[in-house]
Amino acid sequence: MNLINCNSALKTLKSGLPIIFPTDTLPAIGCLPRFSKIIYEFKKRDRNKPLILMGSEYKQLIDYVHESAKEDYENIASKYWPGALTMVIPSSKKQTEILTSTDLTLGLRIPNSYIAQSLMKETGPLLTSSANISGFKGSVTAEGIALDFPSIEILGPIPWKKSSGRASTIISWKKSGDWRLIREGELLVREFY
Repeated sequence: MNLINCNSALKTLKSGLPIIFPTDTLPAIGCLPRFSKIIYEFKKRDRNKPLILMGSEYKQLIDYVHESAKEDYENIASKYWPGALTMVIPSSKKQTEILTSTDLTLGLRIPNSYIAQSLMKETGPLLTSSANISGFKGSVTAEGIALDFPSIEILGPIPWKKSSGRASTIISWKKSGDWRLIREGELLVREFY
């Protein structure tokens, strides 16, 4: 297993390679936004499935949000982040080069994980997905993930703090004050049912 610290992680990410790190839900594989193709290759993920942009705090992601959705973004972020909620929201026009969706939206999330937040304070936002081979249930331990991804560096120290093992809840913004539940996950968000 290739264990690294935050300083080494930044070097790896700048070189275009992904790293694996813990979150509050499922472990993540992440890369700097300009290198998003690498995650699709390692995970064998369908290119039509978008990635999630994670950050260390909601202000770090606000420049990625389209002006029309900023007020709703801030309202939901202040209630549910950090936490197991992913918001799919229209992307700002200046950030479209990092999009992995075809509809000009971006999934955003702030995990409730000290180690993940510390990492992204150093690296900036990371495009992420769960750390598993697409179509297969992944491990929630660094040791198990290392078997699936032996060449990818893993953020230490280990053992990681226990995660929920469930995916985040996903909601999608339609228009001002109008959200839709896309996937029920770890977080129960009553206002979207």
